[in-house]
Parts: sequence; C-alpha cells; structure tokens
Amino acid sequence: MRVAIVAAIVFAALTAGAVAFQLALALGAPWGSYAMGGAFPGAYPPPMRAAAVVQAVLLAVIALVVLSRSGLVLERWSRISRWAIWLVVAFSALSVLLNVITPSFGERAIWVPVAVLLLASSLTVAIAARRDPTE
Repeated sequence: MRVAIVAAIVFAALTAGAVAFQLALALGAPWGSYAMGGAFPGAYPPPMRAAAVVQAVLLAVIALVVLSRSGLVLERWSRISRWAIWLVVAFSALSVLLNVITPSFGERAIWVPVAVLLLASSLTVAIAARRDPTE
C-alpha cells in the first residue's frame, strides 16, 4: 500500500473523530470546555451549535481533499487537490499552533496530539502524492 494512501486513511479517520465531536457539540453534548479555548463550558449555546455544524462540514471537505489527493476518492478533484492539499497542510499547522496555545488544558491534552497527526499525515500525502509517477 502506498504511503500516501495510508496517510490519507489516518487523516480521514482522525478527521471523522473530529467531525463526530463537532456534531456532538451541535447536538448539545456538554463538552464545550474541550473546544474553542474552553470559552463555552458545558453545552454550547445555539449560535455555537451552528458554528459546530459548519466546522464539521469544513472538516469533512478537508478530509475529501486529502483522500482525493491520495487517489482514493473523487478522481475529478485531482487537479484542484494538487494545490488544495497545501491549504490543508497550512490549516493543519495552524491547528497545531492554536491547540498548543489554548488556555483549556483538556483541549490541549486531546487535540494537540490529534492536530500533530493531522499535520504529519496531510504533509505526507502532499509530498508522497507529488512523487507519484502515475501523475
């Protein structure tokens, strides 16, 4: 199995967890202290629940870019994924930074390792897919 495929699967699995977390927040799970710097402990208020749904959708699209770049899905996204994967890498790097500096200990404990793995796997897909001789 190509390294880009393995990395894309790792990215997608971790992102699926983050999407599930965001959807749980949107449905009223009392996990607000583990997101957004802990600014909304407990269940999110209605505007933040809507924001959690938007975040879930964005995360799903980001995962599709990574999966497309690895060649696993959406072949028609191949051209756009060539540059969009670098946006995903930049987003992942920003996510690491923001999760490292959050005032919420719980958020740091959970999301820093996830963010680091997302950065590593997206960068792996970006580099490995570039070296693929089938392109």
